[in-house]
Order: sequence, then structure tokens, then C-alpha cells
Amino acid sequence: MSSIRAIAIKNRPRVAMQVIDSAQITVANGILGDFRGTQQGRQITILSESAWHKACTEVDTDLAWTTRRANLLVDKVEFDSSYVGKTVRIGAVELMVTSETYPCSLMDAQHQGLTTALTPDWRGGICCNVIKPGEIKIGDQIEFD
Repeated sequence: MSSIRAIAIKNRPRVAMQVIDSAQITVANGILGDFRGTQQGRQITILSESAWHKACTEVDTDLAWTTRRANLLVDKVEFDSSYVGKTVRIGAVELMVTSETYPCSLMDAQHQGLTTALTPDWRGGICCNVIKPGEIKIGDQIEFD
């Protein structure tokens, strides 16, 4: 079973990610305090820890996971197209996977080659919408239905 390894938010575009220990999730605003939470289709983004390590290996450097600018870092899972439409359960919280998170030009601005390294095999992660609100914290178990 997967678990949350880390949580991060950004309160406006292009600012550094703020790592937090727990988060309140709402249907209207995604993770409270994260400016993208109101954007349907990608209220919350989830990054696979192993996929991130593969991307870092490809660019031959060890970068902080927050460089990817995702909200949740999770272990023991690698994403692919079969996850679209699945429900992500984290305690009482339910998220619906809507799509792959495509790497943007900010990735190469942070480290040259990172966009290319994140492109194959859904390494950039997944986008989700909130179905049921609640609170999450580091270490919470995650189920994918």
C-alpha cells in the first residue's frame, strides 16, 4: 500500500513550494493554501517517489522533490494511463484522477533536461479533483480503486 511521503503547497504562481506536515482538503479549494486548488481538472497533483528518482537519475543530479511543484509525494506506486478515472482514498478524503501532469517549461528553468526526463511513463505525476473533503497528513495510507 502506498503512503504520503510529503505534502507541499504554493500560495501563488512561481513561488517556492512550502512543505507542510498536514493539509485540509476541500471540494471548492483543493488543498487549503494552494493557489491551484480551485482549478478543475488539477486541484491536487501527486508525484510518484520512484518516478521522481528516475527523472533525477536521467538528469544526473539529486533534486528536491518540490522542484517538480507537485502537492503530494507518494511511495510504492508508478502511474500510467490506467489510473485515469480511479478514486484515490486517503482516510476520509477521496480524489478522482483526471489526467497525467505534464511537465512545464519551469522544469528546464530549474534544471536543464528535467522536462524531457519527466515526460516518459507518467513521471510528471497525476492530476486529481477532490470528491470528498477531509484532512491528510504525512504517513497516511493511500488506496487506488
